[in-house]
Amino acid sequence: MARRAECYVEKSRGPMSDIPEVYIMKALMFERFGGPEVLYYAEAPDPPMKPGTALVRMKAAGLNFADIYRRRGGYYLAGDPPYILGYEGAGIVEQVSSDLDGIRAGDRVAFADVPFANAELVSAPADRLIPLPYDISFEQAAAILLQGLTAHYLVHDSYHVRPGDDVVIHAAAGGVGQLLIQMSKNKGARVAGITSSNAKREAALKAGADEVLFYDDDWVHDVIGWSQSGCGANVVYDSIGSTLMNSFAAVQTKGTVVFFGMAGGDPPNIDPRMLMDSSKSLVGGDLWNHLTTRNQRLERAETLFADLRMGRLELEEPKQFALEDGEAAHRLLEGRGNTGKILLIP
Repeated sequence: MARRAECYVEKSRGPMSDIPEVYIMKALMFERFGGPEVLYYAEAPDPPMKPGTALVRMKAAGLNFADIYRRRGGYYLAGDPPYILGYEGAGIVEQVSSDLDGIRAGDRVAFADVPFANAELVSAPADRLIPLPYDISFEQAAAILLQGLTAHYLVHDSYHVRPGDDVVIHAAAGGVGQLLIQMSKNKGARVAGITSSNAKREAALKAGADEVLFYDDDWVHDVIGWSQSGCGANVVYDSIGSTLMNSFAAVQTKGTVVFFGMAGGDPPNIDPRMLMDSSKSLVGGDLWNHLTTRNQRLERAETLFADLRMGRLELEEPKQFALEDGEAAHRLLEGRGNTGKILLIP
């Protein structure tokens, strides 16, 4: 999710300096990289109305680890501070540019990849907007889109999960982890999750995992013993990064490791000879390579909404914070004591 962010809060210089300094909306911002304490809630100019965009009055924004990485300075941010975080959310269209057809003021919409979502108003390119059915709440959309779209491509594209597969999921109690569990079970797989606490173990079991192992134990040995072949899993979904070599040890010959995150730090270098000798596969995963058109966004999102409707996917009740309490929300997510999704409510 290492997408580049830009900055539209510009007061006196740079490419946005012609924007009048009219302070109407409020946003969660920061001017220097660091911990949650660098965040502050303040007035900012309304985003500019550009061709091909709609102005969305935000009702809920999803908080993700990518926001933490950006706040720490791990991702490149264009423009000058102050910066506004956030890429995921849902709300009501307030205004549309004159060149748009098919989107009107009053429409309920959601998005997974529009910058500056931690604000009361967001300027969204029309091709990023996903119509929100009336039976899906703003909170549900902000809680499922980014992580649900991620889980969807992981089980359908990065590795096509099949009935009877043994699937291992890192960070199984997290938002992506819980959805990966459910999607894998829906496809007929056996699922083992890996977590770090009893509370997270219970969350993963509630999501449908057949077995849940602990990072503090010898989980590689436990995965091999749990697997039907006695030789390891068919696939391991690794969002930790630093665990990558252990993930390879936990898959069987001709097994697959899907690497899609670095929550635990940078992964080690992989020796191609190891892959050759074991016939194991390493697959990289990035959502934005799978969402390159509006139709792809709509098709995958409609699948998620349908699965919510039918009860094939269930969301743990998201933890909600007022947008002005964004610092506390960041502390909770960064502390890794949370399960499920955290939302910011303007």
